[in-house]
Amino acid sequence: MSPGTTPSVALDARLRQQASTLFPTQPEIAEALVGDLCALVDSYRGYLAARIRPVMDETTSYFITYGDSFTREGQAPLRTLGDVLSHIVGDAVSDVHLLPMFPWTSDDGFAVVDHREINPALGNWDDVETLSRDHVLMFDFVANHVSASSHWFKGALSGDPLYTDYFISPGPDFDTSRVVRPRTTPLTHHFTRQDGTTVSVWTTFGPDQIDVNASSPAVLLNLTDVLLGYLARGATTVRLDAIGYLCKESGTTCIHLPSTHAVIKMWRAIVDDAAPGTRILTETNVPHADNITYLGNGDDEAHMVYQFALPPLVLHTFVSGNSEKLSAWAASLELPEGGATWFNFLASHDGVGMRPAERLLSEAEREKLVERVVAVGGAASFATAADGSQGDYELNVSYLDALAGPALAHDPEAVARRAVAAHAILMSLEGVPAFYYHSLFGSSHDVDGMRDSGINRRINRERLDADTLLEELSSSPRRSLVLEGMKQLLRIRSSHRQFSPYSPQSVLDLGPDVFAVRRGNPGQTVIAVVNISGHPVHLTSIRGRNIVNAKAIDGATLPVDGYLWLEEE
Repeated sequence: MSPGTTPSVALDARLRQQASTLFPTQPEIAEALVGDLCALVDSYRGYLAARIRPVMDETTSYFITYGDSFTREGQAPLRTLGDVLSHIVGDAVSDVHLLPMFPWTSDDGFAVVDHREINPALGNWDDVETLSRDHVLMFDFVANHVSASSHWFKGALSGDPLYTDYFISPGPDFDTSRVVRPRTTPLTHHFTRQDGTTVSVWTTFGPDQIDVNASSPAVLLNLTDVLLGYLARGATTVRLDAIGYLCKESGTTCIHLPSTHAVIKMWRAIVDDAAPGTRILTETNVPHADNITYLGNGDDEAHMVYQFALPPLVLHTFVSGNSEKLSAWAASLELPEGGATWFNFLASHDGVGMRPAERLLSEAEREKLVERVVAVGGAASFATAADGSQGDYELNVSYLDALAGPALAHDPEAVARRAVAAHAILMSLEGVPAFYYHSLFGSSHDVDGMRDSGINRRINRERLDADTLLEELSSSPRRSLVLEGMKQLLRIRSSHRQFSPYSPQSVLDLGPDVFAVRRGNPGQTVIAVVNISGHPVHLTSIRGRNIVNAKAIDGATLPVDGYLWLEEE
């Protein structure tokens, strides 16, 4: 921002630029939208100014959880979550990603009925406020679609003029032949209006998730109000769910469109102006080259993007006992200037996405991962490509069970060693690390939950009784060893600036038996090495101080699934 330029003037200019992309032939609509957005932002400034948003650094890490991942009889789940965070997780992680906590009808929360209300089965906004006093929070913003039971969609079906252009009914002139889908269900579904007529509506993810019409200024204004409301309620990070599908244009793939990027850039301009320090995270489970486009030029779009290629690549690395593919990919990573970074994770509420691995792993290598998951009781899900063919979309499994495979499944100490080793890779990479609650607590998969529900993703979404979890952390070696191993590395990581999300990274070639990366600036560097080979590995060319146990190292032998964080001298 140049001297003498006020924030409102800068915001106006940034919004105008993106509005012209959204409405290139309708300047009067673009002008009106910019004015409405600026007025909306001004109405929130007082609420947003009261919120403190810490800068991301080496102490930043995320804990991914549903609002009801932890339960206790007689207690609101959001309160139980607070107890688990305070008494079990402690200060090991700094930020908490709350998966959709709003009223919903399907997809375990992602078919949102009302974006502005807390699901009463979880608690209320006061409970969220209580969490925000001790933890930095990430909210999920499901902007692409709403539940078929939402008042937005019900209003549209009833003929309410407020919602007449909220949804998309592609007519015969709308060419959908190139549309890319993440599901095998039909692109549109028929619904009955209040007057008895039927309408065919766009449903990217299925019949209970109705895509909103992002080309409508009224919709964009309402969505922006939802976003600002989350920031006013305590969100420091906002995750834009399935955001790549937001805009639709005839004859295109309807994914990653310039208009979609323009909407995200509008929201980035708004949070930069009204809530500095807020972080926007885009969720686009697609090949890596497409995913990273959401970083824009580094300071005009997402602050972070998911490293969707990381989970399948790390899994492949341990399954194959060879680090070459992971090392080559990590060496190719390049962030734009401006302060954007990666959101690194190995497991989440969804499965292990396979589309990001399409250009990184061969078909045979991807098939090996499918075989590994099936061998441990997991499943594979499929999606339809633009040409009508079906391919692997994601692997549904506990990530720890997939890492261990059948050979280690009955050895809890071996499972724990491999889990911590894999997450040592996660924590060593440029960006911020995120930990799904089942991975942090060493959970196995919930095959019964998947089978009984008929939903593959339920294999990794089991709710945990908080008191039982506490007991198992004392009695189960797998749970206790995984949690303590992860917490130890997180605490060490948080005390070394070399692990800042913005600290330089270079991949080292120490052979295919290990994955090795150097972090930091010259004169202040840490080398992280993980043995992924399945056998002991002797390293002769490394020396320095082991920051895990403060011992001097001049050559070392790493045991199976061993790791080393070494401060170079």
